[in-house]
This record gives sequence, structure tokens and C-alpha cells, in this order.
Amino acid sequence: MALKVLIVDDEALARSRLRALLAECTEPRTDVVGEASNAVQAMEQIQRTQCDLVMLDIHMPGVDGIALANTLREMARPPAVIFVTAYAEHAVHTFELEAIDYLTKPVRRERLQQALQKAQRLLTASEGNGDGGLPESLIIQERGRSERVALTDVIYLKAELKYITVRTADKEHIYDGALSDLEQRYAHLFVRVHRNALVSRRAMRAVEKHNDPVEGEGWMVRLDGVEERLAVSRRQLAAVREALMS
Repeated sequence: MALKVLIVDDEALARSRLRALLAECTEPRTDVVGEASNAVQAMEQIQRTQCDLVMLDIHMPGVDGIALANTLREMARPPAVIFVTAYAEHAVHTFELEAIDYLTKPVRRERLQQALQKAQRLLTASEGNGDGGLPESLIIQERGRSERVALTDVIYLKAELKYITVRTADKEHIYDGALSDLEQRYAHLFVRVHRNALVSRRAMRAVEKHNDPVEGEGWMVRLDGVEERLAVSRRQLAAVREALMS
């Protein structure tokens, strides 16, 4: 199904360019259900038209995009939001508003395609939640940009030096945080397999014996989506087996 999109920008040329870029994106397909040049028009359209996703500018006359996004969060079933703006300094704050992504103008088609795919994944996951909200996620800040990564996409979290590697089927991210904090907050999603690693409960496929020429006999966990296997400590082996069978 096509994502139903509302474009909100006070510049007609910007709306036209974004509409043209959306038409070039096919995975997922989009259906632009309307355009608005300010927050008041946007709310009127959202209230009368089914909308999955709002492509939202920040700097607009009157109520700005940040305030509109805050208002949308109060809805029973709010549309997802992707900010599209020329101003990169708002990126971190917009992710606090649960925006799916943050695109800077001029928008590249490849970058827009990535944002739409992320929106589709998160909206599908939120439907599975049954509450219409976005699924639990981490905000990754890398190379001057912020990205929301759904925890349902994460295969494992591995502490390395001062950072955590967040591994999905597609790529690795670097997250600044403590593994123990993530374990405490997301114990329903991840199980500790080693002092330096948590793995997704849903991604576990098998626990296998492993013989290392240096360390000797041990255990490894096999995961969906990656060829890499992670070591399982003897201390965690029973808990990992229990999680695998549950």
C-alpha cells in the first residue's frame, strides 16, 4: 500500500520539488493527499483526510513546524513526521519530538527514499503495537546527523571501548551509552549473552558449542540476519537457553 503523505511548507516551489521527488520513489510508493503552506491549513487537512506521513518544514509564518509536531503528538493516532528544512541545527530537538527522520534541503532522492523506507518500517511496527504509537527506538548521532533506529530492527548491541555497536541487518551504528542501561530498559527485547553483548530475543536461532584453539571449548549464539556469531559466557548460558526456548 502507498504511504499517504501531506506536504507542509510555506514555499510553493519547495512543495512542488518534494512532490516530484516523492513521485520518483517507488519503494515504498507514496500518494500525496494534500499540501499546506502553514500549520493551520495542515491541521485542517489532517483532521479531514487520512494521512500516514507529514513532510514538515520547520520555519513557517505563524505556528512553526516544531509547534505543529508537538500538537500532532497529542492526537490519538498521530501521523508520522519527517522534517524537511534548510536548518540543520534543529536535528536533535526534532528527534525528541519522535520525528522519524530529518532531511536537509536540497533533498536528495536517495536520502528521501531511505527516510520513506524507515517510515514504512516504523508505521508497520506501530500497527503491530496496537496503540498507534511509534515503536521503541534509539536515537543515533553520527557524522553530524541523527537517525532513529527501531529496536525491533536491532540484532545485537555490543560494547566496544567507550561506545556500543548497534547492529541491524543492513548496517552498524555507533551509540554513545551504557550497555547496562539498555539491558535494564529493554530486557523484554534483549538478553545478555556476554558481559559485552546483548542480543535480540527474536533474532536468536541456536546456541552452538564452539572450540577455540586459544580459549578452548565454549558456546556461540547464531542470529538471524547476520553471519557473525557472538560468544556466550558460561555464566549466561542457562539464561540464553531459556530465552531461546521461550
